Amino acid sequence: MKWTGKRVLVTGGAGFVGSHLAESLVREGATVRVFVRYNSSGFLGALRYLPTAIFREIEVYRGDLRDADAVSRAATRRQVVFHLGALIAIPYSYRHPREVVETNVLGTLNVLQAVTRNGVERLVHASTSEVYGTARYVPMDENHPLQGQSPYSASKIGADKLVESFYCSYGTPVVTLRPFNTYGERQSQRAVIPTVIHQALRGNVVRLGAVRPSRDFTYVSDTVDAFLRAAVSRDAVGRVLNAGSGKETAIRALVDLIGSLLGKKLRVATESQRVRPKGSEVERLIADARQARRILRWKPQVDLPTGLRRVIAWMRANPPDDLPGGDTT
Repeated sequence: MKWTGKRVLVTGGAGFVGSHLAESLVREGATVRVFVRYNSSGFLGALRYLPTAIFREIEVYRGDLRDADAVSRAATRRQVVFHLGALIAIPYSYRHPREVVETNVLGTLNVLQAVTRNGVERLVHASTSEVYGTARYVPMDENHPLQGQSPYSASKIGADKLVESFYCSYGTPVVTLRPFNTYGERQSQRAVIPTVIHQALRGNVVRLGAVRPSRDFTYVSDTVDAFLRAAVSRDAVGRVLNAGSGKETAIRALVDLIGSLLGKKLRVATESQRVRPKGSEVERLIADARQARRILRWKPQVDLPTGLRRVIAWMRANPPDDLPGGDTT
């Protein structure tokens, strides 16, 4: 697909990954509209970090994913929709499961209906590796069982299954992309990498919850590349595709790596309020992304040390207290 002139909608466009995706689409020549959750302050989340020339090319549409009419209007005359909008904070989902389910499940239903009614050419739906829960086998392919170990992951399982149902029932041209632990510039401090870097830049003690769990970290430009490829591949329609590096990094090892990049020895202090409930903790996430490599011709290009260096440099230039704190992807 040539992106020049393509009319695109990105839900969750004010979030971390969404802002990077919107920026890339503008640079590729697309006509970009972002769906941003309305707030009285007019806060634009991660979009405020975009270069002025890029931001001016983006149409900001304010609304709520739970409002079917607003979603339908936003999708009008769009050729491609990237659905990244969601409430994604896992601790928040423990406290407010109804709001998370309404936004993530009913919001996705509204997007699917809007896409189907408006004749959109392609919907790329953002899933999450959290739907797999703790690994029953590794690496984890798309056939791994789905386990709702938090209200958030359960809501994303529901959203994924709605997407599957619209493909099977209505032939809606959908692709579900399942990224594993994306990190990069503009990410909220609730994520582990900016949390560690933030604290490490201020001292030698890092306060975290569990440090034994392992994750598969993927740099944001690689995740964005997977989204763009999913939007153009004919063979991807109707499929679920993992996007991850296939490399496992324990949180304790991540802290040590960040410390080495900063030239300091970091000490970890465990804080009980940061620990997930016992049955909710996801211990291991490691992607098998062979399907994405075969179908999308996609492969991560940025290794973890390189990506971390970029995030450290960005956080030094942008005070951590100013990191976006919204709840959209």
